[in-house]
Amino acid sequence: MAKRIGLGLGRGLDALMGTGNEEEIAAIVNDVPVAVSKEPKSSGTSANRSPNIPDGIEIDEDGNLWLNPDRLVPNPNQPRTEFDAAALEELSDSIKEHGIIQPIIVEKAESGADFYIIAGERRTRAAKLAGLKKVPIRLSKFDNIKKLEVALIENIQRADLNPIDEANAYYNLMQMGDLTQEEVAQRVGKKRPTIANALRLMKLPEDIQKSLVDGQITSGHARALLMCENMADQRVLFGKIVGSGLSVRLAEDMARDFNNGGRAAAKKPEKKIAPKDPDLSSVEQKFIEIMGTKVSIKGTLAKGSICIDYYSKEDLDRLYSIIVGDKN
Repeated sequence: MAKRIGLGLGRGLDALMGTGNEEEIAAIVNDVPVAVSKEPKSSGTSANRSPNIPDGIEIDEDGNLWLNPDRLVPNPNQPRTEFDAAALEELSDSIKEHGIIQPIIVEKAESGADFYIIAGERRTRAAKLAGLKKVPIRLSKFDNIKKLEVALIENIQRADLNPIDEANAYYNLMQMGDLTQEEVAQRVGKKRPTIANALRLMKLPEDIQKSLVDGQITSGHARALLMCENMADQRVLFGKIVGSGLSVRLAEDMARDFNNGGRAAAKKPEKKIAPKDPDLSSVEQKFIEIMGTKVSIKGTLAKGSICIDYYSKEDLDRLYSIIVGDKN
C-alpha cells in the first residue's frame, strides 16, 4: 500500500501539473517510493499501442509506460548543476532494493530518438547506477517556461539546491517569461524578499560564488559580503571569513565597521606615523580599486614597496591574472 505523505506544497508541482495527487507530488519532490515496481509486467504490442506513444516506449498490462534510461537526457532548463555523489549512491541502493519510484516526467525531444527529463534527473542517474534497463515514465508536454518552473520547483522544494543554482533559476525564469520578482514568487510559492535576496547573490564575484557553492561560506556570509559598499572591503572580509572562520554575526559587524570607517586599506594604524604623501595615497587607492583587495605602499614616489593581500588560492590566481594577464 502506498504510504500517505503530508507535505505542504503551496503553489508547487501539484498546481503546475494539475494532478491533485499529494502522494504523487510528494514522491516527485522527495524521491519517496509510492507504488513499487521493479519491472514492467509485460510489454505492449503494436496492436494496443496508442498512435500518440513514441517508438521505444513499452506499455505494460496496467497501461504504465517504461523506457530505457539511456534514452533520457537532462532538461535543458535544469537549474541544478551539482549532484551529490553520496546521495545518488544511497538512492541507487534504495532502487536496487525496492525498484524505481514515482514515474519520471519526460517529454519527447524535438529531434532524434531521445526524451527530455522534465522532473526526475536524480532518479534517472540513480537508476543508471543501479543498472536498471527500464524505468517508469510519464509523458508530458510543456513550453520552455513551464519546463523551468517544474524543474525549479522540484529542486527547491527538496531544499538542497545550492544558492547560486537557485538564484540563476529565478533569473532565467524572469528572463524567459518576462516576469517580475513578485510574479516569480507567486509561481514558485515563495515570498518576494526571498527571490530578491537570492538574486542579489549573483552580484558577488565568481570566485566568491564558487565558495558559496562549495560550502566554504554560507548564504549568511554571502549576505554580509554584499553589505560592503567597497569592493576592496568585500575582498578583505571574504578572506577573513575563509581564513579565520568568522561567524555570520561577526562578518556583518565587520561589514558595518568597514562602511562606517571607510575602506579597509584606509583604516588608521594603531601607531601614529607621519602623514602619507597625498600623491602616494592616490596611487595606493587606484591599486585597491584595480586589484579589488587591500593594497599598501610603503616609501615614497621615488622608492618603496607594495604589499598586496590575498586570502585564498583562488584569490591569488585572480590577482595573478590581473597583474600578468593571459600569456598563453
